[in-house]
Amino acid sequence: MATIDLDITGMTCASCANRIERKLNKIDGVSASVNYATEKAHVDSGDVPVTAADVIATVEKLGYGATVPAPPRAAAPARDDAAGATGDGDPAAGAEDPELRTLRQRLTGAVVLTVPVMLISMIPLLHFPNRQWICLTLASPVYVWAGWPFHRATLLNLRHGQVTMDTLISVGTTAAYLWSLYALFSDGGAHIYLESTAAVVTFILAGRYVEKRAKHRAGDALRALTELGARDVAVIRDGREVRVPVDDLTVGARFVVRPGEKIATDGTVVDGASAVDESMLTGESVPREVGPGDTVTGATVNAGGRLVVEAVRVGRETRLAQMARLVEEAQSGKARVQRLADRVSTWFVPTVIVLALATLAVWLLTGAAVEQAFTAGVAVLIIACPCALGLATPTALLVGTGRGAQMGVLIRGPEVLESTRAVDTVVLDKTGTVTTGRMALADVRPAAGYDHDDVLRLAAAVEASSEHPVARAVVDVWTAGSGADGRDVPVSTGFRNVPGRGVEATVDGRRVTVGRGFVDVPDGAVEGVPVDTTVHVGVDDTWAGCLTVADTVRPDSAQAVAELRGLGLRPVLLTGDNARVAEAVGEAVGIDDVISGVMPEDKVDTVRRLQSGGAVVAVIGDGVNDAAALAQADLGLAMGTGTDVAIEAADLTLVRGDLRAAVDAVRLARRTLGTIKANLFWAFAYNVAAIPLAALGLLDPMIAGLAMALSSVFVVTNSLRLRGFRSVVDDAGRA
Repeated sequence: MATIDLDITGMTCASCANRIERKLNKIDGVSASVNYATEKAHVDSGDVPVTAADVIATVEKLGYGATVPAPPRAAAPARDDAAGATGDGDPAAGAEDPELRTLRQRLTGAVVLTVPVMLISMIPLLHFPNRQWICLTLASPVYVWAGWPFHRATLLNLRHGQVTMDTLISVGTTAAYLWSLYALFSDGGAHIYLESTAAVVTFILAGRYVEKRAKHRAGDALRALTELGARDVAVIRDGREVRVPVDDLTVGARFVVRPGEKIATDGTVVDGASAVDESMLTGESVPREVGPGDTVTGATVNAGGRLVVEAVRVGRETRLAQMARLVEEAQSGKARVQRLADRVSTWFVPTVIVLALATLAVWLLTGAAVEQAFTAGVAVLIIACPCALGLATPTALLVGTGRGAQMGVLIRGPEVLESTRAVDTVVLDKTGTVTTGRMALADVRPAAGYDHDDVLRLAAAVEASSEHPVARAVVDVWTAGSGADGRDVPVSTGFRNVPGRGVEATVDGRRVTVGRGFVDVPDGAVEGVPVDTTVHVGVDDTWAGCLTVADTVRPDSAQAVAELRGLGLRPVLLTGDNARVAEAVGEAVGIDDVISGVMPEDKVDTVRRLQSGGAVVAVIGDGVNDAAALAQADLGLAMGTGTDVAIEAADLTLVRGDLRAAVDAVRLARRTLGTIKANLFWAFAYNVAAIPLAALGLLDPMIAGLAMALSSVFVVTNSLRLRGFRSVVDDAGRA
C-alpha cells in the first residue's frame, strides 16, 4: 500500500481539517486522515496510482497549502541559545515559522492601533472634536489588514458552502465597520462601533496566536526522540578505531563504546563487560550487567567498562526509531477535538445571517424607512458579534494556565482540557514518577560475628572506587553516618571489577568482595530478600552479610494516589521493573492494579487495551520509555523532572516533580474547562436573548454594542475567578 504524508498550511480550525479530509477521501481508492493539531495529512492510496502532486493539487483547490515534508536530517549539535526552545519555529533549523511570524506581526500591529481607539471611544475626557475620524484612521488597518486572515477564510469557506468561527468574526466586524462608516458620513458619527471592530479582531488574533504556538510544539517530541541517540561512533576498521557519523554505520560493523558514552545502535556485545544504564529507554532503575553475547540498545549509556559491539539494527530499524514511530502514530491517531465555539457556529452563524436579512426584509415590506430597516438588521448582526465568544476560551485559558504555572502545572492548550472531564483511569509509571528514580540502601543484613556498621563499612570501602549506582547508594549512606561531618571511607587497595559478578578489593589486609557469586550464602540466611536488588559482602571468601538497595518511593505519592481516587480515578501502576519490586511499591502507595515487566511498546499496548475496554485513560510518566504511552493516552501528564521527550509528548507537564501536582493538574484542567463552557454559554446567552429585541426594532445598534460589551465583561470576570484556585498542598496546610 502506497502512503503519502503531507504538511498542511492555512488551516484555522478543526472544521478545516475535516473539510480537507472529506475531499481527499472522495478520491477513488484513497483513505486519508488529516490532523489539525499536527497540521499533517496521511494518505493511503492502496493500488491506485495517486501521486503526491495529485493530493497537493486537491488540497490547494480548497484554498490551503500542502507540501511533502523534507527528509529527516542528522541531529544538529546542541545549541545553548534560546531560539530553538521557544516552540515558535523549527528547532532543528533554528528558523521561525513564517505563518507564526506573520500572525505575530498582525497581532502586534492590531494591539498598537486598537488601544488608542478604545481609549478615545470609552473615556469621556478624550471625546474631543472630530475624534471619530482619528478612530476611523486607526481602526481601518485593524479591520482590513489585521483581520484579513478571517476575511480570506470566510470567502474560501463560502465558496464551498461552509461557515466557521471565521465567518462569525468576518461578518460581525464587517457589519460594525460598515455601519460605522454609514453613521460617520451620514450624521457625523453619533453612534459608531469602530472600537468594537478593532477589539474583536485583536482579541481573536491573540487567541489564534496562542493556539498556533501550542500546535507548533507538537512535533518537538519526535525531534527530541530522534536527537537522543549518539552523533558519531568509533568503528573498528583494519584493526584501528575510526570516528564516523552514526548514519554511516552498517549491519555487521563493529564499534567501540567507552565508559560514559552512548551506544550508537542496537547490537550484540562481542568483547568486554560493563553495566549499561537503560533507564532512559526502559525505565528500569538498576543498570544491566552485560558481557559477550548480550544484546544492547542504541541511545543507552555505558556506565562501566569498554565494550566492543557488533551492529545488528541500524537507521529506521533500531529500537529508538521504532519508538519514534510509536509516538508519531499515537499522536496522529488521537481524536481531533473540535472547539465548542466552532461546533456551535455551524448553526449559529447562518441562523444569525438569515435573521438579519429577514429583519431587513420584513421592515422594508411593512413600509418602514430604509434607515430604520437597516438599523434593525445591523443591530441583529452586532448583537451576535463574537467578541465575548472570542474571549471565552483565551481568557479562561490564560488565567488558568497562569495559575497552573504558579502551582507547577503547565497546560499545553485548550484542546487538552476536554479530555480531563471524561478520564476515569490514571496509569502511573513507577520509576521517576511514583518513586524518585534514585537507588537508596533499603536494608543491611549482617552475618553472625558482624554488625550493621561492619558490613556497611567494608562494602563502602570497596564500592568507593566504583561508579555503579548501587555503589554510590552504599557509599552515600556510610559517608552520611553519625556526626555533622559524616564518616570517612576506609582505604582499599587492589580494586578490581569482575565482569558478571561484582567488585573486590583489599581492606584492612583482608580480601573483601561485593556482588553475587563470590561466596556461598548459608541456607536460610537471606530468606525474603529480593534477589534482583541484593548484593552480598564476602570477607576472605566467607559470607559477611548482604545489602539490599531499592528505588525509594516519593514521600508525596501515597497522598497523591488517595487524592486521585477522590477525583473518581482508578490508579494503575505500570513499570518495566520486576513483579516483586512493583507490587511492593504499589502496596506502599495504595495501588492495587499493578502491571510489571513491560517494555515501551507494551506500555502503549496496555493503554490501548484499557481504552478498548471503555476506559478513558490518563498516563503520568517521566522517561523516554513513556513518550509513546503519553501520546497514545487520552490525557498525558509528564513529570517536569523527567526527559524532554516525555514532556513534549504530554498534554500537561508537572514542573514541581511532586506527584500531587498531577491532582492539581486534573482539578485545574476540569475547573478551566468548566469556566470555558460557562463563558461560551453566557457569550451566546447575552446575544441570543437580545436578538429578538433587535429584530423587533426595540434595540438600536448602540444598545446592541452595550450588550456585547457586558457579555465581554462577564466572560473576563468569570475567567479571573480561576486566580483563586487552590492547590491540594495549600488545602493540606501547605504540607
